[in-house]
Amino acid sequence: MRITCVGGGPAGLYFSVLAKLADPNHEITVLERNPAGVTWGWGVVFWDDLLDDLFAYDKVSAERIWESARKWDEYQVRATGKPVTHLAGYGFSLGRHRLLEILAERALELGVTISYQDELSDIDALPPADLVVACDGARSRIRDSAAEHFGAEVEVASNKYIWLGTPHVFDTFTFGFEKTPAGWIWFHAYPFNSSTSTFIVECQPSTWAGLGFDSLDARAGTAKLQEIFAKHLDGQQLVDHRAEVGGTGWLNFRRVTAQRWDHGNVVLMGDSAHTTHFAIGSGTKLAMQDAMALADAVASLSSGENLPVALERYEHRRKAALAPLQKAARASSAWFERFEQYADLPAKRFSYALSNRRGEYATWRYLLHMSTQTRLLRTMLRWTLSARRWRRARRRPVTPGRPMLTNTA
Repeated sequence: MRITCVGGGPAGLYFSVLAKLADPNHEITVLERNPAGVTWGWGVVFWDDLLDDLFAYDKVSAERIWESARKWDEYQVRATGKPVTHLAGYGFSLGRHRLLEILAERALELGVTISYQDELSDIDALPPADLVVACDGARSRIRDSAAEHFGAEVEVASNKYIWLGTPHVFDTFTFGFEKTPAGWIWFHAYPFNSSTSTFIVECQPSTWAGLGFDSLDARAGTAKLQEIFAKHLDGQQLVDHRAEVGGTGWLNFRRVTAQRWDHGNVVLMGDSAHTTHFAIGSGTKLAMQDAMALADAVASLSSGENLPVALERYEHRRKAALAPLQKAARASSAWFERFEQYADLPAKRFSYALSNRRGEYATWRYLLHMSTQTRLLRTMLRWTLSARRWRRARRRPVTPGRPMLTNTA
């Protein structure tokens, strides 16, 4: 089977790996518009559920991802005028560049062809293929070439945000809220290797304009953000890659929902089919789980199932899995859009409101949160969660001869 993936992000590369593992005779080509090793992203986050899936589908790439990932043990909440508080939970983060490197290496090992600096976007100009996988992002040109059929709906969120990096390495996942004369502005930050952290800044449009970001270029805007968040950065800089090429990275989040995901031999995957607000950190996870489901659908063709039926089943499976997360993401982004309702809460109640922004926690979670703000009880909770993480890691398959999974980066 000849398969062309338009887009060399995590979804396209991981699908190519899984499809090739399922049938080495597949001829798979990944078309990526950027040069090899070039990406605009910083770090991505994920949790145990994705790791479980990765080890179930391809333990070779999963082990490489695990070994490169950085672990964090709790969430820290900082806000002007309030003492620092903490939220229970752990997760993992990894540089997007490193993730793409791992997946590209694995794809090439298996015989996938990756064509870099390939800007093909017109479906009529694509090489002949039995299956075309459109994984070319939220502004997918392949999807838009048949816009009426796919029925993509785009909802633009009101808040402004910008995705930055910094050489300041945060100890753990950190939310920081600063009150300025123009209003509140905040960041979501997390380390993803030993020398760099992701630093996402968000604010309401009135604050964004009031601080002058509507008239500042990338360099001046980044300098202003460094000044606002100076006490959190320990003297380090913020970096906006777009400062090197002009323009600015400020955006409004675009919530994309495609009504149909397949059209003939073309199928959507990842952000081309759906986007999920960054406030719940699930974009990469959902894209890679799309790849798993589509690989399963393609594998079913060997048992006699036809392509349209397989693609329809893939779509239904993923839409069902996405629904609760999309609901959570909407609730989460809406919380930040009405931030002033919570800004004056006492510190512990404020951080709990942030934690429960999806509105789904039972009462005992509030009691646990309030009681574990002391160092001793918080440490005991972290030990409990660390033990749970260790037990879960032990259940995952590893390559014979490799050490037990003990990532503590």
